[in-house]
Amino acid sequence: MTANHQPDWNPRDPDVLDDQLAAYDAMRLRCPVAHSEYLWWSLFRHADVMRVLKDHETFSNAASNHLSIPNAMDPPEHTGYRRIIEAYFTPEHMDAFEPVCQAIGDTLVAQLPRGEAFDLMTECARPFALRIQCAFMGWPDSLHEPLGQWVAKNHRATRAGDRSAMAQIALEFDGHIKQQLVLRRDAGEQAPGDVTTRLLHERINGRPLSDEEIVSIVRNWTVGELGTIAASVGILVHHLASHPALQKQLRLQPGDLPAAIDEILRIHPPLIANRRITTCPVDIGGQHLEAGERVTLIWGSANRDEAVFGDPDAFDPEHNAANNLLYGAGVHVCPGAPLARLELHLLMRALLANTREMALNAGQAPLRASFPASGFTALPVRLL
Repeated sequence: MTANHQPDWNPRDPDVLDDQLAAYDAMRLRCPVAHSEYLWWSLFRHADVMRVLKDHETFSNAASNHLSIPNAMDPPEHTGYRRIIEAYFTPEHMDAFEPVCQAIGDTLVAQLPRGEAFDLMTECARPFALRIQCAFMGWPDSLHEPLGQWVAKNHRATRAGDRSAMAQIALEFDGHIKQQLVLRRDAGEQAPGDVTTRLLHERINGRPLSDEEIVSIVRNWTVGELGTIAASVGILVHHLASHPALQKQLRLQPGDLPAAIDEILRIHPPLIANRRITTCPVDIGGQHLEAGERVTLIWGSANRDEAVFGDPDAFDPEHNAANNLLYGAGVHVCPGAPLARLELHLLMRALLANTREMALNAGQAPLRASFPASGFTALPVRLL
């Protein structure tokens, strides 16, 4: 952190937390490279974020205090791990997982109430994220509840900046995953041929992955999946319920759904921010940063930059797709994007195909999520 630098904003100000996107829109225009005690240097413009994404030598991903594979690594160390991880998200693996994903989505949608108000986040978004992640990893249904509780505790500790609690919560998660590794090792040749078992047989630099490396990989997959998929479902349903003409169009033309999903999640990003750290002095956006400065990329602003997208709330998937940073860019572009796109497409297709209308519940305002989360904490809706 730059010594004696006066804060340009407070990311934890109640007004910011109450409506993050509006606050970030204002910061992008007022102070596009802003300093704060909580997030250090925050970048709000699309061009500045893209510069960081394309220059991993100056803006390093090694900004984590614990082992984080491959998120907190740079090439060449990052390259070998990335190669291992990408193999789990090939078109062949997505095709194989599609029937499982479809069944989970169809079953969940069929169980949702019709004609009465319910909280979409509690009854659909979070359960879908949990069930789909456990199915992808090959984990038992008995992990749904503890993982759901873990996500809530992790969010509270992260928001509070309670490092002691965050460390304890990380150990709790590690325990769940290590138990799954032990079960598969004990089963030997009888172990299921799932993703978790496959990871036990991966090798890096000629040696097997350690349990710590496997847990780190799985932690990154799971934390990202559970939080962002649940947030994405809420954002998508809220947008379509708020834009009935678009909802009607997608019911009539379901082939437009994948592009529409990406564009809605550009307008309201499900992931707010990522971190980097400078490796040398650098000037960006009119500010001088020394080596070792921490930088926060505000996806929730960059993907709404007027200089790139015009009106940030205008729905225009064809025009905006090329610059959409929903899944990042550069060497750290999200390897799990094919899985996320598959999951969201199948669930939204099921919701549209098995309802006549998705509407917000009159008289009950949605409850917005606050940093580090995005989307909605509660979303009262009615399905017909």
